[in-house]
Amino acid sequence: MYTNLNEKFINYLLIDKKYSNNTIESYNNDLSKYFSFMNKKNIKFNDIKRTDILEYIKYLKNTNMNEKSISHNISVIRSFYKFLMLEKYIETSPIEFIDLPKIKKTLPSVLSLDEVDMLLDIDLINNYSYRNKAMLELLYGSGLRVSELINVKLNDISFDECFIKVIGKGNKERLIPLSDISLDYLKIYINNYRNTLIKHENSEYLFLNNHGNKMTRQGFFKIIKSLAKEKNIKKEISPHTLRHSFATHLLMNGADLKSIGDMLGHQYISTTEIYTHIGNEKLRKDYLHHPHN
Repeated sequence: MYTNLNEKFINYLLIDKKYSNNTIESYNNDLSKYFSFMNKKNIKFNDIKRTDILEYIKYLKNTNMNEKSISHNISVIRSFYKFLMLEKYIETSPIEFIDLPKIKKTLPSVLSLDEVDMLLDIDLINNYSYRNKAMLELLYGSGLRVSELINVKLNDISFDECFIKVIGKGNKERLIPLSDISLDYLKIYINNYRNTLIKHENSEYLFLNNHGNKMTRQGFFKIIKSLAKEKNIKKEISPHTLRHSFATHLLMNGADLKSIGDMLGHQYISTTEIYTHIGNEKLRKDYLHHPHN
């Protein structure tokens, strides 16, 4: 029963909602945890009650899962039951009156200009270092999500128009300008080093790993963490840190929120407004250096 309904829900997300593969994978993982818990408790699907879901949430908390992840789990389960009600599989939802945990809002981590320069100052000695340099310059220069970065294909880049085509959330396409530095290192990587990474058969993807396959999220995460450690950058860093830094540095240099939001692929301007808070926080910290403080 669980498996059958889950498959129908995933197909709905894929076909009707047009969610990305990464989003669908995330939904699938959260639902799998939920189904596994109910199976271990020998609770049949039609017998699941509000108290069972509250027990599941308590179980997630006991695994030291953070509030944001728990909130995502609850949202996924709620979406699942909404789908079942929409399709008339059930009449009522056991999760209907369960609230999401209150999440303390924290500002995303952002690198300073000096820290970005340190991170991007790579010793260019082989095909891997030139690939890493091109990836980092593109990530910081265009504010891509890591999922967008690893899915860039060769024909997505227009060197004549200085733009890159990106397929973002909800399969929405957008064009983002490429910086001169990004263009330079992309050309060097493509013309001189990318072919050396091809193993058995050619690939349409721009960035390849040491097996000749498309670079993975986990693979690039390891690269950026290793470089940050090598450069002695103390901040918690991930590929998304460079996306946040891209937006913050644009805003602090006079770019307007609408343009930044368009480049980031934000649907609502309210999503982009978080970067004004980051800028204000930096101003407050800088003001502490005032001689009369």
